[in-house]
Parts: sequence; structure tokens; C-alpha cells
Amino acid sequence: MKEPLPRLDSNDKLKALILPYCRLKKGEIWVDPEKGHRVGVLDCCKKEDVAAIMGKNRANLVINDPPYNIEVGNKATGNLFRHEIEKYMDFTARWIKNADDFSSKDSYLYIWLGADQKNDFSPLPEIMILMRDFESYRSRSFITLRNQRGYGTQKNWMCIRQELLCYQKGSPFFRVIYTDIPKVLKGYYKAINGKLTENIERSRSETLRPGNVWIDIQQVFYRMEENVPGAYAQKSLKSIERIILSSSREKAVVADFFAHSGTTLIAAEKTDRKCITFDIDPVFAELSIRRLERFRKTGKTGWQCGNPFPEIGSAASCDTG
Repeated sequence: MKEPLPRLDSNDKLKALILPYCRLKKGEIWVDPEKGHRVGVLDCCKKEDVAAIMGKNRANLVINDPPYNIEVGNKATGNLFRHEIEKYMDFTARWIKNADDFSSKDSYLYIWLGADQKNDFSPLPEIMILMRDFESYRSRSFITLRNQRGYGTQKNWMCIRQELLCYQKGSPFFRVIYTDIPKVLKGYYKAINGKLTENIERSRSETLRPGNVWIDIQQVFYRMEENVPGAYAQKSLKSIERIILSSSREKAVVADFFAHSGTTLIAAEKTDRKCITFDIDPVFAELSIRRLERFRKTGKTGWQCGNPFPEIGSAASCDTG
């Protein structure tokens, strides 16, 4: 099985083929006629752009997965953390400020991050320190998601983790949810009303709570239905649904400033929330809309190894650049 599209974000030739089929141009917003979701081609750093798509809405939950391949000055972020970290952090501070300004007084902010072990674990520590400047937010949890696949050498530990920071404003809603992992460990005994009980007897569920180390979520790859070809940094639906179900009520407004593969949009659709999402790249905005339309039409959450842009045919041979 081979994916019909290579990585989209770094392939200008391929994006040029797709652009004529994108319904949105820079500054434009698509409003879902069925449930009111919004998708735009907007800049997360520009307050006027965020204001345009948010309108009178204020997010109860913001889930952002910022990219590392943006252009900062004349450099792509392949060398960013050696030379341009200050400019990258300025970019980060601006979108966090907009997330703060356009979220409700009782809300959550979740930030997916990487920690480059070759470059002092950037940008994780820089962003953790930066968040201290935002007095409205307070740290809530540092979550680690374990990937099934990783990378590394025979001279170092395998890199198999993703980082997820959770911050909150005010006193937002939180619901305890559970994994599919059954409880098997017994032996923690405690007297309740004079009766000696073990931990499973006292439990509210037969399965485990996820905690802040998530080991039960499959990393998205090309054999999974939810796979979106060309979307290199795609997050799993299960992880986004877990965040949404635990940290927002039904009908809540969920915002995502980096639409990418549209996972937050699909998760909001499945969990009866309103999603407001946008991307600076019209290709990813179009990809998100198409994914929602496909889900409603077929019930499928992605394309697996199908082509989201059949108009251009197979583009697996497109040169990068």
C-alpha cells in the first residue's frame, strides 16, 4: 500500500496543483450550513483574522498543534532552533495572546509540542517558560502520549513520545473519562463503612482513567481509516476526542488555530461541539472541509490510502520543494 500524496506542507509543486481546487482564498471563511462550524484561511498571529472567524463566539476549549515548518524570516524551521528561536517564540506568543483574548473566562488551552532531543529539547522548555507571562492561564497538566513508532539510533534511547500541555483559565468544566484498558491489579484494601474492600470494588469503572501518560492511543499511519494522505503531523481522533469529552460540554465552542488535517473539526462533529478552525494555508483549510463532507457522506473519518484531491490524480511522484 502506498499513499497517493507525499507530505503536503513542504511540497510547493504539489500545493500549486491543488490550489485551483481550494474553495477558500486568504482571508475567506466557510460557514457550515448544518452545524455552524467555521473554517478559514487566516493568520493565527493577526488579531483581526481571529476576530473575523470567532465573531461573538468565545472558545470554551482551544486545542492547538503549532507547526515547526513555518517560515521565520528567510529560514525554514529545519534550522530554526539553532538560529531563530527568538523569532519562533515571538510567533508563539502572538498566537497564545489571541487564544487568550478569544477564549472564555473559564476555558482550557491544550498545546501539542515536540521536544527536539538534538537541540536542548526545544521548543518545549521555551514555551513552558513563556506561558508564565500569561497571568490568566495556570498550568494544569503535562501529558505524554506514547507513540507506537519512533526514531533513534543504536546509541540513544528511542524517541517515542509526544508532549501535550494543558492550561486553564478560571474554573472550567472537567469530566472524568475512562480508557478501554481493563483494571486487573487488585490488592489495595481499604475499610469503607466497616467493610474491607479492594480497589476494584470501590471503582466507578471497570477500566482505567487515562492519567497524564497515554499509552492506549494508536499513532495514525497509512493503514488506518482516519489517515489523511499528505498530512504529515496528523493527530489521532481518539486523542482529540478525549480532550474534548473531558474538557468541554456538549454544544461548546472548540477552537483550533492550526487546522492541518481537520482532526479537531471531525472530533467536534462527532461529539456535538461547534468547531472554529483555520489555517494559513488554503490547502489544509480545503482538506479539513473535504474531510468533514466525506465523514457526513460516508461515515469514514479519513481516506486511508485514498486521495483527498482526486482532481489531480496520483501525485506520489511529485518532487519536494
